[in-house]
Amino acid sequence: MSDIEIVTLKGAALEPWLNDVAELRIRVFRDFPYLYDGSLAYETEYLRTYIESDTAICVLARSGDRVVGASTGLALDDETEAFKRPFLQAGMDTSRIFYCAESILLPDYRGGGIYREFFSRREQQALDLGKLICAFCAVQRPDDHPLKPAGYQPLEQVWQHFGYQPRPDLITSFSWKDVGEPEQTDKSMQFYLKPLS
Repeated sequence: MSDIEIVTLKGAALEPWLNDVAELRIRVFRDFPYLYDGSLAYETEYLRTYIESDTAICVLARSGDRVVGASTGLALDDETEAFKRPFLQAGMDTSRIFYCAESILLPDYRGGGIYREFFSRREQQALDLGKLICAFCAVQRPDDHPLKPAGYQPLEQVWQHFGYQPRPDLITSFSWKDVGEPEQTDKSMQFYLKPLS
């Protein structure tokens, strides 16, 4: 992994890399468990949130000029209602929470410490903003899902190794079109939390 450069971008600095990150999201999230059939137009619009929020961070892993990984995050209060609702319903102070939106990495670059760096840099951004908790959510798929590949290894143990614990009481749902499906359907998403102090 000696050829990998990891850079932290904020605000307008992400603009030149918007399409690269959008294409990477579509490619990585197409695999199980997300099975996301995404569009470039939607992705670039979605990612504009990270340009417009002054709490946002985007960490890129680059091999030369090629983006092979990306990780984003921002203050939970800068996210949509769907992300905030479970915390508000649980009586939690959303102003103290940093939302780690995603970490995506091409398969050939996994297992070399980049994922750890993604978490580290987002957690540092959270601390710099005075946040007390980092959170992210992950899609819940049944164990017997027909598109689950043989030998699939879920990431729960990795997340727990980094200090993130599942919160079955914090659930939201999002809608997207699965690969091979005619229309969008709602997906259940469970949050994982890590206290920073």
